[in-house]
Amino acid sequence: MLTAGGLITLPRNIIPLRLLKNPVHFLSLGFGSGLSPYAPGTFGTLAAIPLYLLIQPLSTVWYLLITLVALIAGIYLCEQTAKALGVHDHSGIVWDEIVGFFITMYAVPLDWKWILAGFLLFRFFDIVKPWPIRWIDARVSGGIGIMLDDVVAGLFALTGVHLILYFL
Repeated sequence: MLTAGGLITLPRNIIPLRLLKNPVHFLSLGFGSGLSPYAPGTFGTLAAIPLYLLIQPLSTVWYLLITLVALIAGIYLCEQTAKALGVHDHSGIVWDEIVGFFITMYAVPLDWKWILAGFLLFRFFDIVKPWPIRWIDARVSGGIGIMLDDVVAGLFALTGVHLILYFL
């Protein structure tokens, strides 16, 4: 809900709208998708799909390079926004979901069925947080911690998508 003071009120947190004017926060908040009052991680992952469609046709080397740059940049981006909000891994920070989805979709054929499968598997692992994802989420702090649990969720989802591809 937008308040008179220029704040977006989320079920648990508040994000000042002025943060979107800063490119660092604009990116870490997933181009605004993290402002969703419900399921911001899901909306952040949805925001990753058009970006994925832009990089998917590239060679696997370029795809990995872009994903690696997004991961390294994300450590900085997410840490800066967490500091600005005063909350470690604020639910509105969704750059980690974008990178996690890129990891999930590495070398996956371009087809809406595989995009949906990757989306569902990544969201499953990101929400359920099986070991070691939950351990990382609870014990690793800063930008690395914000990014790392989604990297591992992406690796789990990547494995799932490729197992389905292999057996189908």
